[in-house]
Amino acid sequence: MHTEKKYDVAVLGAGIVGIASAYYLAKAGKKVAIIDRLQPMSFTSAQSGENFRNWWPHPIMTAFMDHTIDLLEELHDTFNQEFDIHKSGYLLATRAEDTADLTDGLYEGYGGAADKLISHHQTNNSSYVPWHLSKKNEGENHVDIIKSKDLIRQHYPQFDEAVTTLIHIRRAGDIGSHSLAQCMLRFIREQGGTVHCGDITDIQFSDHFTVKLTMQPQNIVADIVVNAAGPFAGEIAGMLGEALPLKNYLQQKIAFKDRGLAIPRHMPFTVDLDSCHLPWTEEERSILQGDDETRWLTEQFPGAMHVRPEGGEHGAWVKMGWAYNQKAVEPMKRPEFDPNFPDILLRGASRLNPALAQYIENLPRGYSQYGGYYTMTEENWPLIGPMEHERVFMAVGMSGFGTMASAVSGSLVTDWILGNDLPSYASAMSSQRYSDDALMADLAKLSRGVL
Repeated sequence: MHTEKKYDVAVLGAGIVGIASAYYLAKAGKKVAIIDRLQPMSFTSAQSGENFRNWWPHPIMTAFMDHTIDLLEELHDTFNQEFDIHKSGYLLATRAEDTADLTDGLYEGYGGAADKLISHHQTNNSSYVPWHLSKKNEGENHVDIIKSKDLIRQHYPQFDEAVTTLIHIRRAGDIGSHSLAQCMLRFIREQGGTVHCGDITDIQFSDHFTVKLTMQPQNIVADIVVNAAGPFAGEIAGMLGEALPLKNYLQQKIAFKDRGLAIPRHMPFTVDLDSCHLPWTEEERSILQGDDETRWLTEQFPGAMHVRPEGGEHGAWVKMGWAYNQKAVEPMKRPEFDPNFPDILLRGASRLNPALAQYIENLPRGYSQYGGYYTMTEENWPLIGPMEHERVFMAVGMSGFGTMASAVSGSLVTDWILGNDLPSYASAMSSQRYSDDALMADLAKLSRGVL
């Protein structure tokens, strides 16, 4: 016979977004239960690239991400630097001669602050300094647009010589998300919160919610529910009699020991913005085009292949990813990965970093292929705020940016629950945006590109 344990809030999902939601609720004095079928940080959040950036093609999203970086820095101080923040920035690379659309997008994304933040570097005599040669905090919020090929070769000789433009987003880098999650979990438990593992079989409501779990002697009873279930957010919504406009896309990554020193240890997280065709020999291309199942490998791939060194200056590993999959699927507890993905990724990545070609069909032993679901709305913006039931809230649809958005998502959903004053971007991050015709028209014009 089941007994019941009472909480103020049940957070459904123990990924980084669910943990951050529980943290800010516990900080506000709420007794919180975190519920997941798995241990905390062991599903999608375990596959995170752990990156953050304030580069977005819309000023509302930029404000949202600027706030999350503020909160991450605050948490870094709160937890006495127990998790790492590396502000190495993002490098965006393109071979395009005309970059007006890209530059215009930067100015639009940074809004009224753009003129102050963005610097142009078109000659060798410019003031540009790579992050690893910069003094601490020097220009850390700025954006550098580098148009001099000689300057690019001087500082980034590892790149394809055809690169015409680099954009260095300096308010960006990577964080130790697992260490951050452990810090937040420790605080939650100190405030009387708990973590419960088990499949949720049913959610019932009378004057409170009763969450039923498999293999648990207790039902979880709570006044409020937060849906932070990542790829399974739609399943949770269905138990509550609701639907969410979310789709799941399985995206993959690899990590390996860079024995051939293809990637400089000081290189920031780098994104090849250009779409491309994979570099096959004529014989390979002919064979692939002759088979219906492989012809897609000879077609154009989207941009946004990305790579960064892992482990800092004295590390030896690199992480790489390419979110080219555009086929939505139902999430699985154990996703199946494409054995051809490492070869596809390395062929694409070797266009920007030619030294990576040494690893094509020759990856070092012990390499890791992994990945997770990008849970997305059509416009690739999150949904944070109330659901249809007056006591159900959500923090979902984080696509590939759950780690970086976790702090602000947790803070924002807590503000919604407590009835606090909301930040200016709150409505746009909630389902209320679908009633804003002007905003939705703006978003329809933007690429939903993912990293």
